[in-house]
Amino acid sequence: MLPNTSDRVVNATADDINERIHRDIRHSVAACAADGEAAIQRRLDELDAEWDTERMLEANASALVLAGLGLGSWVDRRFYLLPAVVAGFLLQHALQGWCPPLPVLRRLGVRTQTEIELERYALKALRGDFRETEKFTGETGAEVRDVMQAVQK
Repeated sequence: MLPNTSDRVVNATADDINERIHRDIRHSVAACAADGEAAIQRRLDELDAEWDTERMLEANASALVLAGLGLGSWVDRRFYLLPAVVAGFLLQHALQGWCPPLPVLRRLGVRTQTEIELERYALKALRGDFRETEKFTGETGAEVRDVMQAVQK
């Protein structure tokens, strides 16, 4: 059975690393809550620029594939093996949520998109972005539009 897309990286990561990442999220949110709205906005801007595990793996894999193709063309044909190995690891990651660089990235604190969004929505809730959605009853299109606008801020 293939793991759930949003959980596969977390499931393939050691529990102590997952706990450290979640502890860091809690500390970040608490620090922003103590420092006020300017700190929350600053952190939200930082989150917009943060690379998640998928982006890091895609960028690194692309660089290795291009390097392998270039080296295979100009240095030695055996370098063509590098893109094949990288493609295998990407397939493994897509199916299982694990590949050899993942433990290193996670130890460095690279988070999944879900973990980044967890911090983002906690900060938005602190800032009060969702106050307008309290009246939501699910009955009208206008209320659904209000909810969608609140979560897209």
